[in-house]
Amino acid sequence: MSSPAQFRSLESVLDSPRTAALHLTGSREGFTEARHFTHRTLDAWSLEHCADDAVMVVTELAANAVLHGLPHSTGAVVRLRLTLRRSHLMCAVTDPSDRLPVYPSTDDPLLEHGRGLHIVEALSEHWGWTRRRPAGKTVWAMLPTRTPL
Repeated sequence: MSSPAQFRSLESVLDSPRTAALHLTGSREGFTEARHFTHRTLDAWSLEHCADDAVMVVTELAANAVLHGLPHSTGAVVRLRLTLRRSHLMCAVTDPSDRLPVYPSTDDPLLEHGRGLHIVEALSEHWGWTRRRPAGKTVWAMLPTRTPL
């Protein structure tokens, strides 16, 4: 089974001035590339003030997709998509699994794992998931883009 640090970029695509996507599979460089991709995209959109939160959200969503959403077979792809809306940045990660995201209740403050969606929830205004047909899901989070006062 792949560890969350094992990603590899298949391609990076700038779909439009307001949407950017990156395809990832299981190799070590993937998380680093996803973080750099997020920084570069937000810099191009003049959203440097959102970068720290967006990178953390992207990292957590991508880690969950690799750990829980990639089948053991090769060739499966995780897709990261960043979309700039009027007042929000949408961070979305699509994987081929039909397993729904699990939001664990953690009463133990010292647990090392299982906090990813708690982090996503804390940093975003909204988050959720959408089933993909014929298979898969997209887990997304919307971050505010307004400049802090």
